[in-house]
Amino acid sequence: MQVPKNHAVGTGSRLLMVGLFCWSLLHWATAGAQTPAATTAPLCTKLVATGNPEYAPYLWRDTQQPDLLVGANADLMQWLATEIDIPIETRYAGSWARVQEQVRAGRVDLIAGAFLTVPRLEYMDYFYPVFRTTRTVIWTRKQDRFVYKKWDDLRHRKGLTVINNSFGDAFDRYAKVNLKLDAVPMLEQAYRMLSVGRVDYVIYEEDPGIALAGMLKYRDFTTSKISVSNEGLYLTMSHQSPCNTADVRGRIAKALYKLNQGKTMDRFIAANIERWRASVDPPSR
Repeated sequence: MQVPKNHAVGTGSRLLMVGLFCWSLLHWATAGAQTPAATTAPLCTKLVATGNPEYAPYLWRDTQQPDLLVGANADLMQWLATEIDIPIETRYAGSWARVQEQVRAGRVDLIAGAFLTVPRLEYMDYFYPVFRTTRTVIWTRKQDRFVYKKWDDLRHRKGLTVINNSFGDAFDRYAKVNLKLDAVPMLEQAYRMLSVGRVDYVIYEEDPGIALAGMLKYRDFTTSKISVSNEGLYLTMSHQSPCNTADVRGRIAKALYKLNQGKTMDRFIAANIERWRASVDPPSR
């Protein structure tokens, strides 16, 4: 579906991403040059990844092992572990806001799926290319729906999203100045407030939102036909990670380029849509 040019955030972010890509290459090259010898670099024997636990089919909490996350992005981490020859554990680290705190502090190494924002560059590196592009939409109750065509249509309406969520730098800047947009810790809480009419809309990604709304049996929700933004999902690494070395970064970057050559991520997502449905609605016996 075509997004109006002036609001297609994915397109508008291209110059920013190119600049950051060049900065990232320079940063990595400089980091490598500053290492006196390979033997002085910390030994990376394991990586710990985490992410948004309310993100099916990409990520959600394992019902059998609640300390772990499963989903398409967790499958990607296992594929990546084989490619770079370093074990990766995809661990539950709390809410999305808590996840970012853990990465900032270096208590986990990787975020398996984050949008690109300038503030996040202060505490983590982004790997190129993106491994998925996602579509963010406006969620409303069917009886309260309104026509959404552009960001200005959200003015004077009360909105809600998840704490520390980003929908691209351009929209984030616009929302901060122009919108009445509050945030709650979990998407489930946002949906509950929307369902009783406490807010006019919720802004969130389409696929994960549909998955959670289905699980919670919210059948009176509808989504905008026009997207708010189309953003890339990146793998990121904490600046504080002992595994953040030129060697490990190089291995990961090469693997992600290989991933994008085929349909590997498409297969992971298709398989986990079915896995999520089975976990939410197990077959009767």
